[in-house]
Amino acid sequence: MLKHSSPHIVYIYSFVADKTMKITQTTLILVLMLLVSVSTHAYQNNTKEQAYTRIFNDNGSKSLQVAVVRYAPRTGGEHYVDLVGAVHIGDKSYYQQLNEMFKKYDAVLYEAIMPEDGSIPSGGSEEKSGLSSVQSGLADFMDLSFQMDEVDYTGKHFLHADMTPKEFKQSMDNKGESFFSMIFKIMRADYANQLTGNSPVSNFDVFKAMLSSDRENAFRKILATVLLDMDALNALEGSEGSTIISERNNKALKVLTKAMKDEDNRSFAIFYGAGHLPDFHEKLVADFDMIPVSTKWLDAWNFK
Repeated sequence: MLKHSSPHIVYIYSFVADKTMKITQTTLILVLMLLVSVSTHAYQNNTKEQAYTRIFNDNGSKSLQVAVVRYAPRTGGEHYVDLVGAVHIGDKSYYQQLNEMFKKYDAVLYEAIMPEDGSIPSGGSEEKSGLSSVQSGLADFMDLSFQMDEVDYTGKHFLHADMTPKEFKQSMDNKGESFFSMIFKIMRADYANQLTGNSPVSNFDVFKAMLSSDRENAFRKILATVLLDMDALNALEGSEGSTIISERNNKALKVLTKAMKDEDNRSFAIFYGAGHLPDFHEKLVADFDMIPVSTKWLDAWNFK
């Protein structure tokens, strides 16, 4: 999401940036909510509830892993759709692996709230928005790379599959959503988790990380832990779905439907934040009559 990102999302990141001297658990969740708005290769059998992020422990060396889940027609067929989970900061090798993987698809659908005629230049935009600046700054803080600087979106088979800023604002207005309502829902969910002892990370954990002699590793560990918890995103969705998740997914699936009408297209990737994937799963199963057939895991970053 470059300089054309929604002003609502930019506002959230500006808020987080202004509070960097007073980092709390809620602040982390606000940042991570839009980081999940995947170099180990491991496949696993389907489970009843599909996981899209996990922490993989290999003899004490840990990594945050994000899933690439393949969906095929339930009744059989040659075409397939891969849900490629993304976190917007990660190791350079993570994005290099994604770039190689994307070359093999007939169509790659990607997220970016920007005008229909917008584009993402190779190497990212030199002039970053408030949103991109905070993402990039967080990457630097953790000695990681920023997605928009590393992923090559210039291929002709890359299809913009997201809302325009105007569509995003109109959808939020129609649903009565606002920046403040989003923050309230997230804070309420966070407070409830703290009361029940279900919070993945405490404020004390964050304080210890700030004082750690290896802050990069400490924060990689904390952010990986928080990324496993989808309560903040679930709080935003509610019973009728939200603009930031379900409505943007609906727009992406309209693009997928159109791309599938081209008989030359057999392989599709939907490259979206990992937090979008549970909703995509439900809609691919219900509306496209597809089922998950395999899961591949990619390392986003490592930590101890």
